[in-house]
Amino acid sequence: MKKAAYWLLAILITLVSSIYQRMTGPTHPKKVAVEWNRVQYKMKLPRSGVQHDEIVRLEGLPSDAKAQMHYRRYPTSNEYTTVDFKWEDDVLQAALPVQPVGGKLQYYITVGGENLPADEPLLLRFRNDVPAGILVPHILLMFAAMLFAVYTFLLVVTRKKYSGWLKITVATLFVGGFIFGPLVQHVAFGPWWTGFPYGTDLTDNKTLLAFLFFVAALATLRWKYNKWVVCLAVLFMMVIFSIPHSTYGSEYDYTTQQLGTGK
Repeated sequence: MKKAAYWLLAILITLVSSIYQRMTGPTHPKKVAVEWNRVQYKMKLPRSGVQHDEIVRLEGLPSDAKAQMHYRRYPTSNEYTTVDFKWEDDVLQAALPVQPVGGKLQYYITVGGENLPADEPLLLRFRNDVPAGILVPHILLMFAAMLFAVYTFLLVVTRKKYSGWLKITVATLFVGGFIFGPLVQHVAFGPWWTGFPYGTDLTDNKTLLAFLFFVAALATLRWKYNKWVVCLAVLFMMVIFSIPHSTYGSEYDYTTQQLGTGK
């Protein structure tokens, strides 16, 4: 197998893993099917907002459509507040009021007598807006770290030299996960680190665990069984990185009026 084929396969595996992680994440918009007059309309409901009222738009519905929004702070036992969607710029719109950083609203909509989503209300978490100059390098570096890890794995299983790419993987993971990662966390929510031992944020914790596995692989580079350690590190990285992003992340406590580090 030529190197070009290695890279193509590594890119494919990384893309599939990244898309899966994004699509299953708790901040990814929720797809719903709204029915009006026996016609279905597909749309997305937001699950992440920045520091302003989050406008929920029901696009594509006919002019006679009506809808309501029901929301409350989460986690609380407050009664739901209900507001009507209004037509603005030919789109039904309703606003979810801005909350403190890390604050969440639980909400659902009613269209034609049907509550959506049908299974359970959505959670929308508010954060500060993260500049592209911080967010984009973080995303690219974490993507690159996974790509280099998969490429290293392919070199190991095909008995090619892999030590150089192992070192590049460790370096890329460190910069993306422990330099730009905390920067993103700090700008978005305030704390620099919400994983072990300070919190239960799975995004921070899974990055820490993956890095420790790769440090172990690097530390045992001269060991005759090092290839097995490398394979274990890569497979472990693929498994834990499949955990949805932002799971058990920072959450504002409305009782104490403080930001928690992992909910």
